[in-house]
Amino acid sequence: MGAFIGIAVICIIALIILILIVRNIKIVPQAHAYVIERLGTYHSTWETGLHLKVPFIDRISKKVSLKEQVVDFPPQPVITRDNVTMQIDTVVYFEITDPKLYTYGVERPLSAIENLTATTLRNIIGDLELDNTLTSRDTINDKIRIILDEATDAWGIRVIRVELKNILPPREIQDAMEKQMKAERERRARILDAEGEKRSQILVAEGLKESAILKADAVKEQKIREAQGEAEAILTVQKANADALKMLNEAAPTDKIIQLKSLEAFGKAADGQATKIIIPSDIQGLAGNVAAIKEIWKDESK
Repeated sequence: MGAFIGIAVICIIALIILILIVRNIKIVPQAHAYVIERLGTYHSTWETGLHLKVPFIDRISKKVSLKEQVVDFPPQPVITRDNVTMQIDTVVYFEITDPKLYTYGVERPLSAIENLTATTLRNIIGDLELDNTLTSRDTINDKIRIILDEATDAWGIRVIRVELKNILPPREIQDAMEKQMKAERERRARILDAEGEKRSQILVAEGLKESAILKADAVKEQKIREAQGEAEAILTVQKANADALKMLNEAAPTDKIIQLKSLEAFGKAADGQATKIIIPSDIQGLAGNVAAIKEIWKDESK
């Protein structure tokens, strides 16, 4: 009986030891770290993997995520240098680089980052006027990030970036800005209309100019062609006259034939609008002979 009790006690003790071992086997997941305290003081930081905790001696002080974290802080009232009060809310992106410093460096780290962001934002905005605040977001973001990163380095935190999510000036300022933007848009619209009208007038003037140039070129071409036609006609007539004279010279005409041709030429001239024609004396005699011959032909025909 005593042996049975002894075996039972041993089994119970073994079961308790097994349960303790199983319960103190810890697995740290990816991108996490556990801060371990032994007898109330910092002992070690467990990285990703399997770990065994000493029962009743070791304690997991804090489970830390090593992922990049995003914190959206509520709007903070700030005053610009020209005494304009506005509401600005910020978004901070950070990651934990040292779990030990993050655990023991500061109480409530997120609250500390929020307060530090608010005070830093007020200091920076206090040196800027409203217009500069609205147009210098990138500069403000960089300044806040640098200041926060330096301050949180002792807390095991690295600030990756800071973004101003919303900048909300007072309602009257917003109304004035909307009116200013509307006036600016109207001014730009008028400028665009004027430029369009100017461009249209330039195009019309260029069209008229090109049309006038084309008309002048057409008139010029017509005159050139007419002049070329007249010149060719004159050359043709002169060539014909030259050919006729050449043929007459080659035929060796008598004086009577020449006088007869002259008489025909004066006859053609008489058919025009001239009222007086002066005929040389030699041609007059020839004309009388021709008239006498015509009378003889008439008598014989009768």
